Formats: sequence, structure tokens, C-alpha cells
Amino acid sequence: MPRKMVFKLLLHVVFLLLIVLFPFCTSIDTIAFNQQVKDGDFIVSKEGNFELGFFSPGNSSSRYVGIWFAQKYEKGQKVVVWVANRNNPINDTSGVLTIDRHGNLVLYALENISIWSAYVSVQTRSTSVAQLLDSGNLVLFQDNRSDSFIWQSFDYPTDTLLPGMKVGLNWKKGLEWILTSWKSEDDPSTGDYSYRLFSNQTAIPHYFVYKGLAKYWRSNPGPWPNYVSNSEEKYYFLVNDNTSVIRTVLRHYGSYQQLRWNDGDDEWEELWDVPKYRCDKYGQCGPNSRCSPENILFECECLPGYEPKSVNNWNRRDGSDGCVSKRIGVSKCGNGDEFVKVVRVKDPDTSRAAQLLTNISANECEQVCLRNCSCTAYLRAEWEGRSDCLFWYGDLMDILVRTELGRDIYVRVDKVELDQNTRKSKGFLRRRGLLAIPIVFVLMAFVLIIVFACWKLKKKRKTEDFVGADELEATRRHPELQLFDLSTIIAATDNFSPTSELGRGGFGTVYKGQLPNDQIIAIKRLSRTSGQGVEEFKNEVALIARLQHRNLVKLLGCCIKGEERMLVLEHLPNKSLDSFLIDHRKRSLLDWKKRFEIINGVARGILYLHQDSRLRIIHRDLKTSNILLDSEMNPKISDFGMARIFHGDQLQDKTNRVVGTYGYMSPEYVVFGRFSTKSDVFSFGIILLEIISSKKNNGVYQDDHSINLIGNVWQLWREGRALEIVDSSLESFPSDEVMRCIQVGLLCVEEDSKDRPSMSAVVFMLSGETSPPSPKQPAFVFRKSSCDDADPLIPKGSDSMNGLTITAFEAR
Repeated sequence: MPRKMVFKLLLHVVFLLLIVLFPFCTSIDTIAFNQQVKDGDFIVSKEGNFELGFFSPGNSSSRYVGIWFAQKYEKGQKVVVWVANRNNPINDTSGVLTIDRHGNLVLYALENISIWSAYVSVQTRSTSVAQLLDSGNLVLFQDNRSDSFIWQSFDYPTDTLLPGMKVGLNWKKGLEWILTSWKSEDDPSTGDYSYRLFSNQTAIPHYFVYKGLAKYWRSNPGPWPNYVSNSEEKYYFLVNDNTSVIRTVLRHYGSYQQLRWNDGDDEWEELWDVPKYRCDKYGQCGPNSRCSPENILFECECLPGYEPKSVNNWNRRDGSDGCVSKRIGVSKCGNGDEFVKVVRVKDPDTSRAAQLLTNISANECEQVCLRNCSCTAYLRAEWEGRSDCLFWYGDLMDILVRTELGRDIYVRVDKVELDQNTRKSKGFLRRRGLLAIPIVFVLMAFVLIIVFACWKLKKKRKTEDFVGADELEATRRHPELQLFDLSTIIAATDNFSPTSELGRGGFGTVYKGQLPNDQIIAIKRLSRTSGQGVEEFKNEVALIARLQHRNLVKLLGCCIKGEERMLVLEHLPNKSLDSFLIDHRKRSLLDWKKRFEIINGVARGILYLHQDSRLRIIHRDLKTSNILLDSEMNPKISDFGMARIFHGDQLQDKTNRVVGTYGYMSPEYVVFGRFSTKSDVFSFGIILLEIISSKKNNGVYQDDHSINLIGNVWQLWREGRALEIVDSSLESFPSDEVMRCIQVGLLCVEEDSKDRPSMSAVVFMLSGETSPPSPKQPAFVFRKSSCDDADPLIPKGSDSMNGLTITAFEAR
């Protein structure tokens, strides 16, 4: 055989071996016949937007095939947008995704057990190709015709809606596009919540979040610009604005959110989140009522002509039974009935008995409803250049007062109710005529005198009391917040007995209490001479009431009586983190695994404050004594008296009143009064290093080292001996993980705030998904010198303070 022919044969054999040995390449976006995606492999969409492969969610060890954003993480985790085998996980790494001999996309596990399949009927069996598109859609097509799909993942959504996906119905294909939540953060199987279209013959579509079979939240009524309705299908689709990446997700706890990727901060920012308030939940006040977040004492109010069905429940602020007609059994029809306008509300639920008539006038709307004795209300709607009318028959459900976005509805009432409403609206001037005019002027003068007297009294006060209007304001803004009577608190704490004390802080004493229902609570009682005044207390109440996260202390309510101001919080039996770290006996209970869980929990809590909550919140007093531990040693951040809210794109603020605790405050805050999210990052770095070492930052160390923990760690880090700071009570620990935590801690305490990572980056680095960069010299690093009384809070390089005005300083 000629040498040239032998050479060609060898090349051919090598090529075949490469195909056999390496049938899959991670750089491509397709899976062809006889190609495999094994556990550990992945494919990437053409522009690198999405990846497909195997993953384990959260703390789970189960394996799933999913699609996720490439390089766009949330809390350090992959953002998974679709899961193939969500209800059938693989318990090992034997999974293989491939195109089978029938042309189907199939997931196999050990011993070729079929776990999941696209199950499509194909004509030419061996030519099917699966491709991951840059939209995040996984498609299956034949004969190299990528423009004609025989199956696509967008038709089978899980918990996420991407641009190009649909939620609705297709009668021709027999498809219903529904979002269903995960079971939990660690379990992508079908959860309790679903998001789907409800559309009936009224032609007014609604979208609902269901909890099981019960309605949990209802959208504004359509139609919407991004809504399609024709003879074959009805659906809503997410619009991409081409300027940023957006997604909508149904969380496992029922929250329906839309998020946008912020390239500048490398993080997801929330655009909206529903349901957010009590009134947002479906039927919060039952039928024939309206729910108003602005109501001071109770958010529920019956519609005109209706009264509470259960007066007892209504008086207990439970409106779930709703309202019934004041004259049950008496027809409103033909008894001089007319309509009372209820202004600026969310339309009642049209999935109940409702009817739409198009292109009719306002007068015709009223007459149509009057002629039908079953018609209980109507609404005029103007859209797309026409005037339509919507009618309801029977109970009116899920009405929410919306002062800005709502529309007026007209509720049918009989003559008796109409007369009452007329008298209310016209007032006593109309009833009494001119004789009432002098009375009006007398009343006005009386009111002015009272207002002036109150103003003078308030001006004379040396201190403010968070009572009266402030109490009502707190209840108005947070109707879910419970106001406890002082007598209840006294009974719960045995009249603030010393035996009930849990601890003392800069702003007062914390007591353990027990309510009549046996619930254990913690009461933070502000000292009358404490540094926390009315504003700080109002701030803490307002902030904690809005925050819901497993790593934040939960506020149950407050008690306000005269000069007494108390917060009622969930009770955490293991007290504060510092009580463990400074106690030689107790800190031995904290093995490395538990310490690492605490570090990550605190980081996630701060990340929630900075990024994931509705507000951007700077805590300003993070320290180990403000990290409380529940019965399972899970950390919860407490004490929000010094916290500040940042609005919009605000990144930094300045104060003339520096408050905080020695050893935890960043240099720019101490010297210049400037604070930002990076101030909290600095404090977290101190906490992290204290957890590792069980030492306080303000402690005194060896003579040849810095006088604080930061300096000690930095010196050992430079000498390659950083693990020497680890608490000696730890018998064993993973050195790589501990070194990574020390490195992250040093990054957090760098002198220049711009060099410190964001909390999202911190969470990401702690997870081990990426290697932290090398840290620079941190702030507040000193060696012992002849000037032993040098202020340890002046950062390195700041010994000359000429020309600077130092802000007032209040440390705790």
C-alpha cells in the first residue's frame, strides 16, 4: 500500500477515534444524533447568553438538567430559568442528555433508564438536532431547518418567564403556558404556586397567582399592549426592551417578581414584586368590600349598601368574611335604586359573573345595569379609542383602593342607602340652609384655636413622644403591625423583672416575655435616657416592618405609651453571636461548619438589605452583638435604629452625627461621616474575622504586631501564616475554605471603599464559585510605637488632619 494512502488511512482512523472519544464539545450550542451531554459537560448559546447542563440547586445533591444565565448570578448562585426533569431528579452523576434513535431529546440515568424526554413525533429519525438559542429557548428541529421547530422548551415553562415566552392558552395545539414555582430553594419540583391566564366570555382577561387551587393574587385587568387574542390562542408575553436583560419569576413562597440585570453593579435589581402588601392578596377583605392600605386602623371597608357579614370578626380586624347587603331579602330593583360612585379602585374580579358591552355611552351603561335587576355594579372603560362598559352580577370581589391607577365603579344601592349617601355628600349646609352658616364659622374658629393651642404645646416640648398621630401613622403604613398594650407587655415580663432580662445595649434593655397564648417574645425597651430618640425608634419600626428575610430578626409589633417605646420581636433563644465567641465554653459548640453557615447567613442578610429588599438599606451598626442566633444557630441581623434608606440610584450619604461601635466602623465613616453599602461591607469583614478567630477587633495582640485584629491578620497573611488566627477550639477545619474566608475578610476591610467588594461579590466568593483577588493593606493597621496613646480609629496615612472638620462622634 502506498505511503500516501497509509497516511490518509491513519488520519481517518484518528478522526473517527476523536469522534468516538469526544462526541461532545462544550463550545457548541447544539446536540446532534449520537452526541451526548454528560454530567459535567454543558453547551453554550451562540452569543454566550445561556448555558445548558447539569446542576444541583442550593444545598441539594440531586442532579437536574437545566438552562441558566451565563455569568449573571443571584446571591452567588446560578439563575436557572428552565428545568427538564424537575419532578424526576437523578441521584448521582450518571445522567446523559442525547438525541435517541427516534429523534427525541432524551435524558438517561444509570443503566439507560429514561428520566425525561421531549416526546415528539418525528418524520426523519436520525436528523433531529437540539439547539440552545440566545433567547434561552432549547429547540428541537429536523433536516437542519432551524426555522421550523418540532419542540421547544418555551412551550413548557417552569418558574421563569423570559422575553419571547408566553403565558396563556393555545386551543389549536392544546397547550396551556403556565408558570409554576419551585417547591423550595433546594427543590425545583412543582411547588404550591402557579401563574396562569383566566379568560372567559367577558373578553377581559386576568392573570392569577394561585396557591394550590385558591386564588392568591390577581393582576390588573387587560387588555395590555403585550397581549394577543385571536381564534387560536390568548396569551401574554414578556417584552424585551433591548437595553437590558429582564426576567419574571414566580418564587417558591408565592412572590411574583420582575427583575432587570444591572451591568454597572453586576447584580439583579427588582422592578416590581407582588403581592407586596396585605391588600394585594386576593380577597383580603372578602366580597362586597374594598381594601385600602391608607385606612388607619383597619384596611377593610364595606361598599355602599353593604355591612359586615360577621361584626365580631370585623371588630377583630378580620375582614375575610366580607360584607352583605344591609337589607337582605329586599330587592334593590325598582325601589328608586341608583348608583353610588366608588372612586379609584382596582376593577372587581371579572372571572365571576360579568359582561362587557362595547361602544356605548355613559348614560347607556347606567340604563343597561338598571334594567337588569341582577346587575350590582358597572364600570366605564376607555381603551384603544373606544368607550366600553363592564357589568357585574352578584358579589363584587377583590376591590383594592388605588389612588393613582384605579378606575371609578358605580355600585347599585336602593333608595334608603342612596338618601344616606346623598345626605353625607351634600352635608348639613344643604339640609339646614342659611341657618347653618354661623355655626360653620363658629366651628372653624374653634378648630383654629385648637390647632394653635396644639402647635404651642408641641413647640414647648423638649422631647418628642411617638404617640397619637405617630402611632396612627405607624399603623397606617404597616397595617400588619400589631400594637401591644402596655399592660400586656408588663404581664408578659412580670413587670420587667430582672429575671426576664436577656441583655442590655446602648439604647436600653431587652426582656424575655410570654404572651397569653404562650408565645415567647423579646421586648426591646428603650431607656428614657438612651441615645436612641424618637426618630431612631420610628426609623427602626418603619424599617423592620418592611423587611422579611430569614436572616433578619422579625418584628412582631410595638408598644407605645407616653414615654415608653418598645419593640416586640421574635425570641431567639441562643442570644447574640458575641456571647458565644467570647465565652471559652460556649464557643467550642461552634464547629467550623456552623461558623461557615453563620458567615454565609449574615452575608445573605446584608445582601438582602443592600440589594434584594424593596429598599436599599445601610445598617450602619453591624457587629457580632447585633447578630442573634435562633434555636438552630441560624443568624439573624438585629438593631436597625441607626439604619438609613438609600433611594433610587443613591450610592453614598454623609452625616454630621457619626454613630456606631468602635472597631466596626469604616475609615471614611469615622473621619468624614461618609457611609454607603461599602461601610456595611467593612463591618462584615470585621465580623467574619472575629468568627474565624473568636477574638475582638479591639483586642490587644503581640507586641510586635498591630494593636487590633485587622493588623494581626494582615501581618500573618503577609507572612503566609494566616491560619494561625483560627480559634484554637476548632479541632479540624478545611484549610482551603478557611483561607478563602480570611482572604474575603481582608478584602472587605480595605482602606479605600472602592476597593472593597459588593455584598453580592462577597456571597459569590464565599460560595467558592470564583477565587478572590489578592487583598491590599487594610485600614486601621498600626505597629506599636512610642506613641502608645495614638488613636486606633485614625486610618493609616491620616495623621495630618489640618483643614478638616471632624464630625460629632457617638460610639457605643
